[in-house]
Amino acid sequence: MQKKLTISIDEAVYEGLHRVIGRRNISRFLEGLARPHILPAAIDEAYRQMVADEARETEAAEWVEGLVGDVADEAR
Repeated sequence: MQKKLTISIDEAVYEGLHRVIGRRNISRFLEGLARPHILPAAIDEAYRQMVADEARETEAAEWVEGLVGDVADEAR
């Protein structure tokens, strides 16, 4: 969901945004600048880093395999 925001900026900056970024692209441009400073890092990148950690992945796989044995014991 998008929200409308009113901000005050210097006239030269305002004119520069219109000239360089274009009237219809200013919101997207400003959001792109602000987003990395406001929102946590993209979850996709965090998952990529986790998968690249082979020791962590090996440990996770061993832990999951151990759970399968626990579930089999409970079924009896």
